[in-house]
Amino acid sequence: MPSPERRLQPRREPLQVRAELTRERILTAAAHVFAEHGYAAGTTNRIAERAGVSIGSLYQYYPNKDAILAKLLVRHIDRGTWTQADRLDLSPGSLKATVRALVRDAIDNHADDPHLLRIMIEQAPVSKELLDTIDRHGRARVAQVRDLLARHPDVTVRDLDTAAELITFTVEINAHKFMADPRSIPIETFETELVDMITRYLHGDR
Repeated sequence: MPSPERRLQPRREPLQVRAELTRERILTAAAHVFAEHGYAAGTTNRIAERAGVSIGSLYQYYPNKDAILAKLLVRHIDRGTWTQADRLDLSPGSLKATVRALVRDAIDNHADDPHLLRIMIEQAPVSKELLDTIDRHGRARVAQVRDLLARHPDVTVRDLDTAAELITFTVEINAHKFMADPRSIPIETFETELVDMITRYLHGDR
């Protein structure tokens, strides 16, 4: 019986363009199937049919749907790179706009499909690749945020390292949770309240 970790490993890493395209078709099809039918009913047969490949071809790449979902979550995290950070206005008086850009980026990264996001959060098994991806992106995002805080003239917190960790975790976990289960609170209200809270903390209004 394969180990839990091995059950989540792709069977075949694509080395050619055609193989990479096939893998992407499977992942894209799986995202649609899970969002439409839920995880329990999102069978590998349905995924293969949606992708336009045989079930045998699917199993050449992924041993089961757990491995597919785990890869979808890794791909979701990998795509959440903050590309606008270096273009922000860091002049005096712009702190709230800077924080809003950070919050808005986190919201946008989780806005594609709330149902699929919720499935990934609740159902995706924890693989070593997932843990490594979370760690890598977490460290990169904290470093980005710390750099912004160090350069912004309006930031008055005493410990930039701790502040960067707290802000990154607060924004990511709240955006993730809210976008996976939108409730009666409008997104605009959620964004404004989170921005105001973080801005007050960074500006030393306590």
